[in-house]
Amino acid sequence: MLKHDTKLMESVIALAEELHFGRAARRLRISQPMLTKNIQDVESLVGGALFLRDRKHVVLSDAGRAYVQQGRLSLLHSERAVQSARTVIQGMDETFHVARTPYADPFLVSTLLSIQLPLFPRLKIDLASKFSIDIVHDLLGGLVDLAIAHEPPESTLLTCVQVAEQPFYIAMAKRDGLACYPSISLDQMDGRNWILFERQLHPPVYDAIMSEATQRGVRPQSIQHVIAPEEAFPFVADGSAVAFVVKAGALRLARNGVTVRPLNESSLRLKTCLVCRADDESKIASEFVRAYMRKLPDKKRQQQLPLPISA
Repeated sequence: MLKHDTKLMESVIALAEELHFGRAARRLRISQPMLTKNIQDVESLVGGALFLRDRKHVVLSDAGRAYVQQGRLSLLHSERAVQSARTVIQGMDETFHVARTPYADPFLVSTLLSIQLPLFPRLKIDLASKFSIDIVHDLLGGLVDLAIAHEPPESTLLTCVQVAEQPFYIAMAKRDGLACYPSISLDQMDGRNWILFERQLHPPVYDAIMSEATQRGVRPQSIQHVIAPEEAFPFVADGSAVAFVVKAGALRLARNGVTVRPLNESSLRLKTCLVCRADDESKIASEFVRAYMRKLPDKKRQQQLPLPISA
């Protein structure tokens, strides 16, 4: 049986990315006939064509896409295996790559950073801040081992554990009439100037807000989009608009004449999950997840953690 080594896998991935035999061969620093032979060897192994090609064009087939998706992960695991061995030999710290959304609950992040694993006393946590859509891409690509993400997409390639569920918050000027209510309904937002996060930051969550408003007949007078909640502060402070924010954003805005109230809508609650790749069977990942879940309070209490509200 033909041996399926990493050189063959690298050839397929390079051709899939270049879609040109000459460029792919130069990139791998091998001859074009050798590249062609490598591709043929893999196609012989899988029993079908990974590329559809003629004299001028090279196109990745459906089988090729499936191969490349898993092949990239296989190469990454191979590289990680070498790095892990070098870490032990050289006495270096083991690094665990974690990502979080920029406005994840500070409590969830601080809990993560407080974890110490007895089996891995020299474990180093590399924490990066990324938007949810980028987190999922990096998880699937093997660049991230674990993530705290809002409403991650359903995928058989991911394992998700919900760790919190909290309402959105509405930021407003203290003198705003809505400030006299302990919580705000979507109906009370009708006809107001809204400030929302850019849709590209999290399309499913954005669409859920707009869909619920449409179904209820709630129409904002205008919608202004921001990337960071701090961008909304001057417009909220002068009373010209109200802003939809998550808990972390609410904590940053509740100052100098701005107050926040929870949005009392059961259909618009933000779920936060701990996410990892479904095929990640590493000891560090499993130990880390178990330790994290033990540190969290009871789920019902986590859903009801109060947010300090500026009077």
